[in-house]
Amino acid sequence: MSKVRKHRVLCVGAGNTGRSHILAYHRLDGFEIAGICTRSSVSRNKVMEELGTTYPGFDSYEKGLMETKPDAVCITTYPDTHYDYTKLALEAGCHVFLEKPIAETIDEAEALVALAKKLNRKLVVGYVLRHHPSWIQFVDKVHTLGKPLVMRMNLNQQSSGAQWETHKSLASSISPVVDCGVHYVDVMCQMTRSRPVRVSGIGARLTDELPEGKINYGHLQVTFEDGSVGWYEAGWGPMMSENAFFIKDVIGPKGCISIVAEKSGAQGQSSKIEAHSGTERLQIHHSELDPEGNSVREDEFISMESEPDHDALFHREQEYFFKAIDEDLDVSELLEAACSASRIVLAADESFRTGKTIEMI
Repeated sequence: MSKVRKHRVLCVGAGNTGRSHILAYHRLDGFEIAGICTRSSVSRNKVMEELGTTYPGFDSYEKGLMETKPDAVCITTYPDTHYDYTKLALEAGCHVFLEKPIAETIDEAEALVALAKKLNRKLVVGYVLRHHPSWIQFVDKVHTLGKPLVMRMNLNQQSSGAQWETHKSLASSISPVVDCGVHYVDVMCQMTRSRPVRVSGIGARLTDELPEGKINYGHLQVTFEDGSVGWYEAGWGPMMSENAFFIKDVIGPKGCISIVAEKSGAQGQSSKIEAHSGTERLQIHHSELDPEGNSVREDEFISMESEPDHDALFHREQEYFFKAIDEDLDVSELLEAACSASRIVLAADESFRTGKTIEMI
C-alpha cells in the first residue's frame, strides 16, 4: 500500500478558528504542521499544550514562511491581513486555505483568485457550512419549496470577558455583517440559484469602546433576480439580546423549513462557538390545505443529532483541502461563490455607509 503524501503546512493564527484547523492538520495523515505563526506566543503555546506536542513557533509571518518553506499555508488571521498574507503565500508557491471573508474589498478578492489561477495553486476559502451535512440537507430541502423564497437568518453573540475583547478587535477590522454574513448569503445564493440584484444595509455602534466609525451591529437585506428576498442580522457585545439570536428559516409558496436548535439556540448559548454550528432538527411545514381550509399534512421533523461537532466540521474542511491539492480539484466554482458572497456583504456595508440601496446589476 502506498503511503499518503504529506503536505507541510504553516498555520497562521491560533484563535478559536485557527485552533480547530490546527487540530485537523495534526490529526490528518495528509498534512504535517511545519510551524505555527501568531502575533504572540500565548495562543500557539496553548494549542500545542492541548496537542501534547511542540511545533516551530513564529511571531513573524514572513519569517515563518521563509524558514519553513511549506507546501501550504492556512490563514485564520483578521481580514485586514488576508490579501497580503495570501499573496505572499501564493507567490512563494504555496497552496492556501484562507478563512472567510476572502479579502476586505472585492478588487482584492478577485486579484487573489486571479493570482491563484495564474500560479496554478489551490486557494480554498473556509465556508464551513458547505461541509456541514445538516446545512447541505437544509439547502436541498429548500429546493422543494418553490419560488420566490423568503430567507431569514441571524447569529447575534452576547459576549463578555475575553470574547468581547476578541470581538472588539475584530470589529475594528470588519463589521459583523461582513465577517459572519458571507456564510449565510452564500447559503442564500445556493438556495435561490439566482443572481442578487439589490442590497441594502443598516448598522449601529452600540459602544464607545470601538474606534470612531466602527460598528458592532449590522443588518442586510438582499433581493434576487427570481424575486426571492433574504435578510441577515449579526451583532457582538455584552449588550446583545439572546432572544431569537439563532434564526434560520426559509419560506416558499409550498411551505417553510426551519432549523430548530433548542439547545444551541437557548439562553446563554450565543457566545459559545460550538453552538453556532448546531442544528439538531429540521422542521418542514407544508402549505397545502384541504377544501375546508385545514392543513393536509402535519409538520415533519428530521433529526440531526448525529451531525459533526465544531472541530469535526473543520476537520472535514481540511480533508477537502487535502483532496483539492492531491487530486487537483477544480475549485473555481467555489472561488466564484466566495467572491459573490463578498460582493453582497460589502454592498450591505456600503449601503449603511452611504444611506443608499446598492444595485448589483
